[in-house]
Amino acid sequence: MSDEIYTGTPDKEARTWALVCHLSAFGGFIIPFGSIIIPLVIWLLKRESHPFIDDQGREALNFQITVMLMVFVAGLLCLIVIGIFLLPAIGIYAAIMTIIAAVRANDGVRYRYPYTLRLL
Repeated sequence: MSDEIYTGTPDKEARTWALVCHLSAFGGFIIPFGSIIIPLVIWLLKRESHPFIDDQGREALNFQITVMLMVFVAGLLCLIVIGIFLLPAIGIYAAIMTIIAAVRANDGVRYRYPYTLRLL
C-alpha cells in the first residue's frame, strides 16, 4: 500500500492513528529515542490497515529523523557556542510543527512537514 496515493477522506480510525503517529513523538521526553521509536512502531503496526496511516506515519517518522539530525548538528555546534541557541529553537520548532501536523491529520488532511528529509 505504500505506493498507493490516497485521495479520499479517511475514516475516523485512520485519522486517529495518524494523529497518534504524530503526537507519539513527544514520547521522546519519556523514553530515550522515543521520538523515533514510538512513531516507528505505530507506523509498522498500522501502515497496512489504511493508506492515510501509512502516509502520515511515514511523514512523522521522516520529520523526527530530521529533527534528530538537527539536534546532533546543533550539539556539535555547542562547541562554538551557536549550538546553545540552536537547541532550544529546534525544540520549539519541532513541538509546534508536531502539533500542527497532528491537528491537520485529525482533520483528515495529508500534512507535509517543511524542511524535512524524505528518507522513507
